[in-house]
Amino acid sequence: MRTLRSMLAAVVGLFATTTLAQTQLNIATVNNSDMIIMQRLSKQFETAHPDIKLNWVVLEENVLRERVTTDIATKGGSFDVLTIGTYEAPIWGKKNWLVPFDDLPASYDVDGLIKPIRDGLSANGKLYALPFYGESSFTFYRKDIFDKAGVQPPKTYAELDQILPKLKAAGGSGVYPLCLRGKPGWGENMAYFDTLVNTMGGRWFDMSWKPQLNTPEWKKALTWYVDNMRKYGPPGASSNGHNENRALFSTGKCAIWIDATSAAGYTSNPKNSQVADKVAYAVAPIGTVPNGAQWLWSWALGVPASTKHAAEAKAFVEWATSKEYIQLVANDPEAGWTSVPPGTRTWTYEQPQYQQAAPFAQLTLQAIQQADPIHSSAKEIPYTGVQFVGIPEFQAIGTYVGQQVAAALTGKSSVDKALKDSQAFVERTMAKAGYYKK
Repeated sequence: MRTLRSMLAAVVGLFATTTLAQTQLNIATVNNSDMIIMQRLSKQFETAHPDIKLNWVVLEENVLRERVTTDIATKGGSFDVLTIGTYEAPIWGKKNWLVPFDDLPASYDVDGLIKPIRDGLSANGKLYALPFYGESSFTFYRKDIFDKAGVQPPKTYAELDQILPKLKAAGGSGVYPLCLRGKPGWGENMAYFDTLVNTMGGRWFDMSWKPQLNTPEWKKALTWYVDNMRKYGPPGASSNGHNENRALFSTGKCAIWIDATSAAGYTSNPKNSQVADKVAYAVAPIGTVPNGAQWLWSWALGVPASTKHAAEAKAFVEWATSKEYIQLVANDPEAGWTSVPPGTRTWTYEQPQYQQAAPFAQLTLQAIQQADPIHSSAKEIPYTGVQFVGIPEFQAIGTYVGQQVAAALTGKSSVDKALKDSQAFVERTMAKAGYYKK
């Protein structure tokens, strides 16, 4: 009898477990601070949806892009939810690789999404991913070091040249005057470096799609980057991406850092940042022209067409990008209003609590609204995108050029050779793809 009871109990337990975890969603995401908060708070989604189990696959940014691109292109079906961005969503949407979000409930308030962010995730009038957070780029700087040096945040790169020696003297030992991305990758060092090329007057292609990398504008940008990073940047800068520089800045090791506005919540939160009471923010500096000096990006959540659990995946994505989720982060003792996902909803910027907690709020919104992916260069261009080119081939060419930029930074290549090799590679790739004839 006891054996029979044990067997029945085991069957009942197995049935209960199966019922409570009928669907497992595999979610590929990046290891950014906002995503880490989402993983922790997602237990509340599982509580409200006991028939859904979330399985997180957390990857470094470059690895994430490679994995999800391969999986969706081959219809591998490894993931049910993808963390993708403004580059992938419209391209993959046009290929029917993503499930469109064309049936959102009125309560989601899709019209409340900030227009440049929503437009960047859309194609052919359809929204193919929902923004988890949106960003542009601006300048982070240490008020105490700037005050000691007697300087103001630079409006131009010419002004930055003048103040870097003063920041070095004022910062003292262990503080690097300038921190910029150096880790190679089209979404790592090239995200910043593209804006530098843009504002120095450069572009990726002319109107005939002929590559324009081996030009005076690109040389000016790369020379400035290499010279100043070697002289004023941290050692091993070619290994530092967004996360590494955020850590350097937040631990007091950088006087100035030009990067994503989304890091402002982290750097101004005393629970994360040792310089929370010393950090301030300013518009990204410009070079020869203002065009393309600040980027436009959104980390968003999309559902691949290959998933077998589209309804459940869409339910999670809607939850994670909703007003209710933003309020959940705001009410969380470990996060608060400072750490809510920025740059997605006008509603967020209308909240008095956010305006009070986030001194960077209006500058972030201004940067997002002013970024112009259609006119990212002062010269005519046949593409859209500020820190990327909105064509499928860019992932390969951006990665290659990022490696050459990193090689120039480390001294493994000269500036001239890096640009010459980049030009040749991009010419071959674009000619093979049929954009132009060599």
